[in-house]
Amino acid sequence: MSKMTVIVPCFNEEEALPVYYHEMQKIMDQMEELQRVRVELLLVDDGSSDHTLYIMKKLNQKDDRCQYLSFSRNFGKEAAIYAGLHYASGEYVAVMDVDLQDPPKLLPKMYQILQEEDYDSVATKRCTRAGEPKIRSFLSESFYKFINKISKTEIVNGARDYRLMKRKMVDAVLEMSEYNRFSKGIFEWVGFRTKWLEFENIERSKGETKWSLGKLFSYSLEGITGFSVAPLSLASIVGVLFCLLSFIMILVIVGQTLAFGNPVAGWPSLVCIIFLVSGIQLLCTGIVGQYLSKTYLETKRRPIFILKDSSQEVKGRTHEAVEI
Repeated sequence: MSKMTVIVPCFNEEEALPVYYHEMQKIMDQMEELQRVRVELLLVDDGSSDHTLYIMKKLNQKDDRCQYLSFSRNFGKEAAIYAGLHYASGEYVAVMDVDLQDPPKLLPKMYQILQEEDYDSVATKRCTRAGEPKIRSFLSESFYKFINKISKTEIVNGARDYRLMKRKMVDAVLEMSEYNRFSKGIFEWVGFRTKWLEFENIERSKGETKWSLGKLFSYSLEGITGFSVAPLSLASIVGVLFCLLSFIMILVIVGQTLAFGNPVAGWPSLVCIIFLVSGIQLLCTGIVGQYLSKTYLETKRRPIFILKDSSQEVKGRTHEAVEI
């Protein structure tokens, strides 16, 4: 019998986790009976402050197919995904959200595709954003359009982290042990043949989303700085253009002074130019600073995550150190 590991990142999900397990239990039993594959849930507690870890332990006692990892603090969803991939033992590995916005009913079909067709992974994307706030949808659409214009790695619009991969693709993703992670880009960068399944947007089952607009903005910066150097090139181009513009303005001002002898008359426009040039300089410095900060964090070589606790079966698995 084949084995599949489903990685489920969780952060303060005490309400959603029991509902998720109730739905997944039916899918797991169905796949084991009809498709002869044992499905294991690898629940990753990302430093939750509620009863998420307690529920994970109860599920582990109730069903040995439920294993768990627990971080020493909140390291973020990307770290939780990486930890799950690191400790997953199945020949097939899936990533799925706990809020049921990733429909579990698609999992048998995804597994069947990998069995019958020549694909290395099956990924999902939303074909609609119905029910999502307008401003959130607009910003998401704008991000995908922008990053696909400046990056050589194409990020599919509406792509979810929900996907099922064969072991060889998982191993390739683990080779990219960078500290600043953007999984949607990493999954595309490693290549491999991927089939996309579309589904309509589904409302969250329980609890509240942990992705505020601020966190989404920070996450989008991770994607942009991680998979494109176009902003650095743009900063250089803008710098050259403003140097040329400044040289031209110097010639104009000198000529005007020699011709009319009234250098004071243009001070309002001069102040506006100074403010504009200063703003552009700060913008370019900020862009360089973003890339420099990412480089700084990578060179520190800190671990992507630190485990505080895990289920017994996970403890017994032999893996390399989790440090990058």
